Amino acid sequence: MALRWADFITPSTLQLAPLLELLLEPIQTAEQLATLQLGLQEVLVNAVRHGNGNDPLKCVRVRRILTPRWCVFQVQDEGPGVPPQARLAALPERLDALSGRGFFLIHQCFDDVRWSRRGNRVQVALRRA
Repeated sequence: MALRWADFITPSTLQLAPLLELLLEPIQTAEQLATLQLGLQEVLVNAVRHGNGNDPLKCVRVRRILTPRWCVFQVQDEGPGVPPQARLAALPERLDALSGRGFFLIHQCFDDVRWSRRGNRVQVALRRA
């Protein structure tokens, strides 16, 4: 069985439901589907809002590969990247802060989170049931 990456490129918009549906179409386990939907939604929103600055002229690239053991997604934006010290998996000190919970949520949803050196691409992976 040859495994191949599936590539998706979309304009930078918060209308993410059609893309999420397409990305998650092969997932059949309800629990994993819910976890992936929540985690990917957060990754994609971060790419659009923070990476691409809500600029509809910029794109978000998503790659997906499903192996017998892993669901792996790479999400890349056209922004300057997240600095290493900002990639924390912790909640903000003030829980009523307007932002800062996204990376915590991403780390809760995925078993593995890896950043590119530049910080504008994140790879997230969830072990399959």
